[in-house]
Amino acid sequence: MKVKKNKKLLTLSLLFLSLLVFSQTKKDSVQFAEISTEILNKGKSYTELRELTKNIGHRLSGSDSYEKAVQWAEQKLRDAGADKVWLQEVMVPVWVRGKESLQNKTANGKWKNLKMLSLGNSEGTGGKDVSGEIIMVRSMEEYEKLSNEQVKDKIVFFNYPFSQSYIETFKGYSDAAKYRTTAATLTAKKGGKFAIIRSLSSAFDDVPHTGAMRYGDDKKIPAVAIGSTTADELAALLTSQKVTAKLNSNCGMKGERLSHSVIGEITGKKDQSVIVVGGHLDSWDVGEGAHDDGAGIVQSIEVLRTFKNLGIRNNHTIRVVCFANEENGVKGGVQYGKMVKENNEKHLFAIETDAGGFTPRGISLDMDNEKRKQIQSWSELFLPYGIYDFKNTYSGTDLYPLHDMGIPAAELVPDSQRYFDIHHTEEDTFEKVNRRELLLGAVAMTQLIYMIDKNW
Repeated sequence: MKVKKNKKLLTLSLLFLSLLVFSQTKKDSVQFAEISTEILNKGKSYTELRELTKNIGHRLSGSDSYEKAVQWAEQKLRDAGADKVWLQEVMVPVWVRGKESLQNKTANGKWKNLKMLSLGNSEGTGGKDVSGEIIMVRSMEEYEKLSNEQVKDKIVFFNYPFSQSYIETFKGYSDAAKYRTTAATLTAKKGGKFAIIRSLSSAFDDVPHTGAMRYGDDKKIPAVAIGSTTADELAALLTSQKVTAKLNSNCGMKGERLSHSVIGEITGKKDQSVIVVGGHLDSWDVGEGAHDDGAGIVQSIEVLRTFKNLGIRNNHTIRVVCFANEENGVKGGVQYGKMVKENNEKHLFAIETDAGGFTPRGISLDMDNEKRKQIQSWSELFLPYGIYDFKNTYSGTDLYPLHDMGIPAAELVPDSQRYFDIHHTEEDTFEKVNRRELLLGAVAMTQLIYMIDKNW
């Protein structure tokens, strides 16, 4: 009799718990819908992105345009309803492009101008012509087989294509990125004059892509990128004849400058532990920095605005960070991590959006299995909004210092098929951004922050 009674009590308890879970899930579902409706109908991300890109434009760290973006972001956070807004001092590198040109010619031909961009942080030629014979390699392994004598006084063309085989295009980007970062150093080690790389582009066009490179201990020689069409034409020439290249560029480092990341927050009602949502305010000095990463900035501000507009009483402090200098130094992310450590601030979670303003597909979770499984358990709430992919385990570049402190980190995962067509190019403009796609990214992040704030 006692056993039957205990079984009945257990059954009733389980029924009560299931009803409780169902009731709570229903409340969360209603809140998700309210967040989506608010942002899709009243969100300001698209309008604010137009302001940032058209009124300010590209905004490389250390430039006057970046300083204008700092003032803009500070005001937008105040307008969004932040309880507190402040600027965090960051010393950033100042890299200037200046005038640049690249030409080539065959033995019997005339000099022909090629579309090109110097790679970010590259040294130039000091405004002088530097010329020499081009030699082409198609892989790192092929280059390693060349002797110093074969490379000495030559221009090395690293013709490694962006792989079209990966469905996740970030894998193709990661695969090819080593050529951008190391081409100059590898060429200098064997006595070459400068390096040319095939752009890290998923597109078949003639648009060159810039991006950061780095130097080793050898001589600092120039490195430039050319578009896919030019790369194919140059490769075809080199299979049958000698080709000479001539570079004239004025780019180079000009020391450092005091700048700022921009931070705004709404204070937690329960405690002061922090949930971070952010993107990077800087961009490269071509295009308008719309997808990279103006989209992430306006989406992050939208999260804060939506909590305020809907009157969601956040338990923990929700902090928006507009990081400085992600593109060519990550000084903003490093400085923010240093502040967290020095102030012994408790951070529960951090998410960055730095993969474009395209349709959101998922959220990458860079954290321990327990936390990851908890977020994955919410997947049915996200599915009606097109968010289904929770399998990736990386987070944004600016969040690495926080991740290294053991803070759970994440990144919004938009559809990436078009991102590397325009990444780090003059084509990254406001016109390439779709309003609904952009706002849906803000919806997904706001929904996630709501769940983190409520359950952690």
